[in-house]
Formats: sequence, structure tokens, C-alpha cells
Amino acid sequence: MLKAFNSVIYLLLTFWLLPAFAQETNSAPIPVAGGITYQLIGSWDVARLNKILTSDTPAFSGVDVKYTPARNAVKLYRVTYPSVIPEHGNKPTLTSGLLAIPDTTDKSLPMVSYQHGTVYGKHQVPSFPEESPETQLMIAQFAGQGYLLIGADYFGLGISGEPEGYMVKGSHQQATYDMINASRQVLAQMKLADTRLFLAGWSQGGFVTMALLEKLEGIGMKVQGTATASAPLDVFALLNGFLSFPRKFDANWLNSIVILSSFAYENYYGIPGLAHSVLTDEYYDVAKKAYDRQPFNPADIPQDLHKLIRPEYFNAQYFANSAYGRLIASAQAYRWVIASPVHNYYGESDEAITIGVGKMAMTYAQSMGSGNTQVEAISTGKTTHRGTFATAVPLWKIWFDSKR
Repeated sequence: MLKAFNSVIYLLLTFWLLPAFAQETNSAPIPVAGGITYQLIGSWDVARLNKILTSDTPAFSGVDVKYTPARNAVKLYRVTYPSVIPEHGNKPTLTSGLLAIPDTTDKSLPMVSYQHGTVYGKHQVPSFPEESPETQLMIAQFAGQGYLLIGADYFGLGISGEPEGYMVKGSHQQATYDMINASRQVLAQMKLADTRLFLAGWSQGGFVTMALLEKLEGIGMKVQGTATASAPLDVFALLNGFLSFPRKFDANWLNSIVILSSFAYENYYGIPGLAHSVLTDEYYDVAKKAYDRQPFNPADIPQDLHKLIRPEYFNAQYFANSAYGRLIASAQAYRWVIASPVHNYYGESDEAITIGVGKMAMTYAQSMGSGNTQVEAISTGKTTHRGTFATAVPLWKIWFDSKR
């Protein structure tokens, strides 16, 4: 049986103790039309970027990977922008994201929209880059090589006052789409422009990336390439494996998906009591504290998954027909006719995402008649969840470079 995510919660508590603006150099926000503002939060020189590539990222990922050294410094901006919550009748909201601009004389640059993975602290997101190792790698490898890099924080994270919209597809699509548009308005005010658009994301961010691609293709916005690593493209398949067919090496933090999604779905889809219907009475309160980012004792999270989740959910038919299961079944990001090139990278020793889930978009695309060849699933070898990300990033760059 899978263990609870005590070790991850410990990290959560650790990050709560960090100052929210650690090592940032904030300037006053600068207004842009439409309620958008941008604010300089730091400038990282080439030495800092290369330290991320050669030292910090290997420490984070547990693997040594060769990255292209940074060639330019990068200016970092926090963008705040208005958006709407589709699940709440397009309720207006204010959210945030990162805009990283190469410190060069170039006025037209390719852009990468990066969608971050699951985080356990409100500020472990792109627009607080000192607290986000994955964002640091993307800044160093892409912005340090002449790409504009943007990244939405998602609703409920960063500066957002909403509850977290974890794996809520429509809200993820809205936050990331509006971040692209807001960033382009900021760039226009700076007399800059993006020339080509690429999408990338890891873990939860891989799901969000593919969901964003679906939205952009639906409105006709051109995307030159989309790349993911360890993407849970079908959360229903992922959780059925978690509940009914666990692997011996499954991550001890995977049940955080149940906690975060059950509360997020209750909040965003307006189903009072949904989380309580999924989680046992004994552990509901501590789980809610985890979702709400309130202090709690990590030892209070059970080691045994059967203690956390009500027993009926281990019946596959009950799970599928439950309100929670039906919402989870809608959390997919691959079942459409994908029109632009996609590379989904997966690890063969990934403790979170199975090989089957990692390859799901390609399998589905190639099942159509003679096969839709736009989608390719690529193995990074015997890599872990973090190792898959660290290994995939330079491969993303090589592929994106070929399309610049």
C-alpha cells in the first residue's frame, strides 16, 4: 500500500517558513492597459544561471544532465493580470505569472509558455522563482538562451486569493491563455514581441500544457511545438492505477492528488461536501488544512491510504460512478484531433506517471485510422519523476531550437 505524503508535507512546512520575496529586488508595479501590471523582481546574471544548470538542478533532480550554458543575463518580472473562472460563470479574478526576458538587444524573440508541476506552498510558482527549482531550470536553459519565458501561477497560487484550482481543466486553460495575452501586452509596452510560441510543462504542468494546447488550437492560435515530461494526461487512468493496481515503487506523495483535487473540485464545481465524501472522517480536517495551506503536523497524515480514503472508492465501479470519479474522468488532455507537433516525454522508472499514461496521447492519436503522427511519446530511459523532467528539458530545447 502506498504511503502518505508526509515527506512532501514536511517540505511544505519548510517553504512556509521562507520569506515570500526571498532574494528578490522588487520595483514598483507598472500599469498596462486592461488592469495588467508588471514588476521587476530580479535580474540573474550568467554566473547565476549556469550555477542553476551545473549545481542546483542536479541537486534537485538527482541526475546529472548536460545543459547548454547560458549566454545572456535575464530580467525577471511578476505580471499580475485579470482573468475569469469558467466554472464560476466567468467570475472575474486577479492572478499572476512570470515573464523572464533575455537581457539582450533583440526586440523579437521566440516564447516558451511553461506550465509548472504540483506544488505544496503557495509561492512555489513561477512568479516567485527563488522558491521554484523547476522554474529556475527553465529560466536558465531557455531565457538564458534567448527565449522569452512565461509561466502562469494558476488560480489559488502566487498572488491569487482564490482557493487552489488543482487539476480543474477550464480554470487551468483560462489562467494560462490569459497569461499569454497579458505577457504580449507587457512586451508591446516594452517595444518587444514574440516571434514563435512553444508550450512546455512537467507533471501536473504537462496536463495543463496539453489542456492549453487544446484551447489554443480551438481558437486558431499557432503553436510551433508542445513538449511535456511526466504528464498525467488522463487522471482517471492514473487514479485507477493508484487505487486498484498500485506498483511497489509508487511515490508516497501520490495521495496528495486525491486531497488537492477533491477539495478543488468541491470549490470550483460547486459540490458541497465532495471532499468529505471522498476522505474519511478521521483525516478530513488535517487534509483540509493541507489543501488550505494551513500549518499542521505531518505525522497526522496516515501512512495507509485506506485510512485516508473511504473504502468504497477502492471499488472501481463505485469510483467511476461517483461524483468525484465523474469529475476525474473529465480531467483528460489528449482526446481531440491534435493538429500541431507534440512530444510527450516519459520515464521508465517514474514513481508517479506510468509508461502507459505517459504514452497515452500518442496511443490515442495513432489509433485514428492510418494514425495521427503529430504526437510522439519519447522515453527518457530509467528516469524518476524529477529525473524525467531534468533529462527532458535539454531535449525540449534542441527540438524547439530546430523550429526557431
